[in-house]
Amino acid sequence: MKIITGNRLSDGLVVFLGSDGQWTPALERAANFADDAAKTAFADAQLRVEEIADLYLIDVDDAGALTGRETLRESIRKAGPTVRLDLGYQAGA
Repeated sequence: MKIITGNRLSDGLVVFLGSDGQWTPALERAANFADDAAKTAFADAQLRVEEIADLYLIDVDDAGALTGRETLRESIRKAGPTVRLDLGYQAGA
């Protein structure tokens, strides 16, 4: 299974393609795609260049949890900077 991610151009946030076709910052709302469907959905998402930058596919398990070597990278990417807690997504928490 795979999900599609990128960065929203309007604010730079990490977003995921949801099952409703909208971009969401919530990983748990990301649409899960089988390999062939992921290729088609990714090609369609690439046409939305006015909304999203740096699109790519991420491997997930059947429950939608991150798997493989991208797990650490995506955890950091989603949480924000790791050096100053007053910056990034965690600053609002």
